[in-house]
Amino acid sequence: MVDIHDYDIQCIEREIMWRYDKSPCDYPDCDCLLSLRKDMINKRVLAHQEEILPDIIAFNDALTEALRELYDRAYRIWDSIKDNADFKDAEIEAKCYLSYDYPKLHPVQGEERQDLWNAICDAGWNRLYDDGLSLRSLTIPHDDESFESFIGLEDDYNNWNEGLDRELTKGLHLTSAFHNTFQHLEFAITDFIYVREFETEINIEIHKNV
Repeated sequence: MVDIHDYDIQCIEREIMWRYDKSPCDYPDCDCLLSLRKDMINKRVLAHQEEILPDIIAFNDALTEALRELYDRAYRIWDSIKDNADFKDAEIEAKCYLSYDYPKLHPVQGEERQDLWNAICDAGWNRLYDDGLSLRSLTIPHDDESFESFIGLEDDYNNWNEGLDRELTKGLHLTSAFHNTFQHLEFAITDFIYVREFETEINIEIHKNV
């Protein structure tokens, strides 16, 4: 496995943890540390994509299953309330996140890894992560779409593998949520491909004129 924990990366990670521990609620512009760390790790790892391909596939499969469960549960809730007068003008918003726990499968383990995980998963730094792993949260009834459309795989040939080796990853049917996590959120690819468990959030909001 390519070294993803060399001295330079360790220095950045220590700085991230120090700043986060010092003032976890006051970190304007500190997301640049996450971006720098992401770029450094990805440059090393993406030169050896064949080594992580099984975990890319396993993560994409696990994420797809988690999004399927989220989608089904959100629509079950909607079906149970949509005809209730008390929920007139209600809206459901559903989001999916990485597990709160540091991945047990990650090749780098240690006492401080959970602390680092808490920092890089904090939406105060990783700003777009506030809406979860998908390109957008699922909003019902505003988003009246199939599950395949929600994950960006409405066509059989869809494969969101931008930034990866096209030939190596052809035919994998990587979802739009994978693309968002890899390309737009401040996670290094080795942060998330070892995740197999997820957290979901479903909120019901009622809009009333006062």
